[in-house]
Amino acid sequence: MAATDEKNYITPEGFAALKAEFHQLYKIERPEVVRTVSWAASNGDRSENGDYIYGKRRLRQIDSRCRHLMRRMDLAEIVDASQQQHLEKVYFGAWVTLYNLDDDTEHTYRIVGKDELEPSKGYISWVSPLAKSILGKSVGDTVRATTPKGEETFEIIEIQYLTP
Repeated sequence: MAATDEKNYITPEGFAALKAEFHQLYKIERPEVVRTVSWAASNGDRSENGDYIYGKRRLRQIDSRCRHLMRRMDLAEIVDASQQQHLEKVYFGAWVTLYNLDDDTEHTYRIVGKDELEPSKGYISWVSPLAKSILGKSVGDTVRATTPKGEETFEIIEIQYLTP
């Protein structure tokens, strides 16, 4: 499957964040920058006009990001974990607590969409090697996954579909 054909699974919270960012850029920041560029353009010589040059550059950045957000929202397939059945298995949106058998540590991760990655919060993409190794598994199952530290072994000790 090509990257553009791949499903864009996303949580309802992740979709709301994309919409909020789009709204902030398109409805709030963009009109402000357009006003600044119009004002700067009315001052005459544009070749050495910092407000004009910076404003045009910022407009291009905003428009580019808005196009990206619109594409991601159009492709989005919202998956609400609160509607999940078979709560004894790991699926998209689950909070999963893993015990690392290699270094005796415990970590909790949430499996989310590619647009929602936030490693500092424990959010991992459903296409990451770790997530792929635990999807469909149950509490007590042992899995091996490639992580930044190399190949590691984990035991699934808890699965939740609500914020822990």
